[in-house]
Amino acid sequence: MKNPPTYSKIIAGTMTWGKWGKKLSTDEMIGLMNHCFEIGVTTFDHADIYGDYTNEEDFGTAFMKSGLKRENIQLISKCGIQFKAETRDNKVKHYNYEERYIIWSVEQSLKKLKTEYLDMFLLHRPSPLMDQHEVSRAVEKLKKDGKIRQFGVSNFTPSQIALLETAVRVEGNQVECSLTHNEVMEDGTLDDCIIKERMAMAWSPLGTYFRKSSEQSKRIQKVLDLLTDKYKATEDQLLLSWIMKHPANIFPVVGTATPERLSLAMKAVDISLELEDWFLLLEASNGEEVA
Repeated sequence: MKNPPTYSKIIAGTMTWGKWGKKLSTDEMIGLMNHCFEIGVTTFDHADIYGDYTNEEDFGTAFMKSGLKRENIQLISKCGIQFKAETRDNKVKHYNYEERYIIWSVEQSLKKLKTEYLDMFLLHRPSPLMDQHEVSRAVEKLKKDGKIRQFGVSNFTPSQIALLETAVRVEGNQVECSLTHNEVMEDGTLDDCIIKERMAMAWSPLGTYFRKSSEQSKRIQKVLDLLTDKYKATEDQLLLSWIMKHPANIFPVVGTATPERLSLAMKAVDISLELEDWFLLLEASNGEEVA
């Protein structure tokens, strides 16, 4: 692609904006969108299933009234997970990557988000029944029709991406990555992003540190207590800066719906951890020094 979209380094994850989280009103959503834009967070991450298939429409309604111009923001969305919800007659949670379904799902996302295109479209999770040729035909048509600009995946392993790439180019991978969940730094996932020049995105970038009290979190806290003063930064800023130091140029997808926390996240972009401080945190997370 000659002129690929430019994404903000911090991506606003919208999963908790609606029914699955804060249940923001239209006016509250407008306020949060504009706050994001004002601080430089211009990329918004969606998935069709968020809010039991309601988040995209709620966001789209707010977007139309927000005053923001479509060309000044970037929209990412996903499809594939078939969720058991009131709006879907599914007997079991499953995945669907048939050509016709992919195209239909993207068109539904466009309609709900009140936009003519997605900057990036992702397959949400790998399916054992995925046919790369069906996916390729769908992506080719969606790109030809101007409905998506880039195509990527979420939660795929390098071998699953390699299978897809026998038929279609994969331009991004959104995976779970944080200090407390750093396996993707060793299992080849981020190496693959670097080698193949894919956009690496991290969901749940703060990991379990704030959600789970454990020996791991206690070890991490001891190191963070030293580093927050040294860098004049908050704990969440240091956790974000930790993953952003990786050479895969990771884009954190920050799931908070709190304006203040989004502002803090954006300021984390300017923090550069010293080499040994980065490894101090890794050692604290893993509970042992590197080999």
